[in-house]
Amino acid sequence: MYLPATTSVLRTLVDDGRLAGPHTAFAVTPGLREFYAVSDAGADVEELEYAALLTAARASLRLIDVDPTAARRRVVVAADVPDSAVSDVENPDADRGAVRVTADLALRDVASAHIDGADAEDDVRAAVGVVLEADLGSEEAQFAVDQAEGHELAWYATQEIGAVVELM
Repeated sequence: MYLPATTSVLRTLVDDGRLAGPHTAFAVTPGLREFYAVSDAGADVEELEYAALLTAARASLRLIDVDPTAARRRVVVAADVPDSAVSDVENPDADRGAVRVTADLALRDVASAHIDGADAEDDVRAAVGVVLEADLGSEEAQFAVDQAEGHELAWYATQEIGAVVELM
């Protein structure tokens, strides 16, 4: 699953070794598969996982909006959790691939972290201020969000996360 986060959340994960559940995250769900079966019938599992990661990155913008202490960088935590702790979000207005994770997330369950580089901060800052407007259909706001989403997230292995957090 892909957990949208902020640099503050990532610091808590590193410092405490866990994030208390429940969590809203993103995964390859039947609804996500169904959407891509129509729009991109050839999408494989890796492409579907990437779509879930990008949806989590957009959700990270919303979290940054309410966390004034977080660096203006999108953060997504990729983790393995038991299927028994995950359920689909049954809301037609929820983003595709949204899931509810009832379990705590332990640092040992994290596979990697995906974080914007410093070069994305200005675009992320602009997107954070208008992401809700973009969600509601504003084309101008969507342009700002697209600028932020145009930055590739850097990949960090679990053992690198603590050092990356210290550098922010």
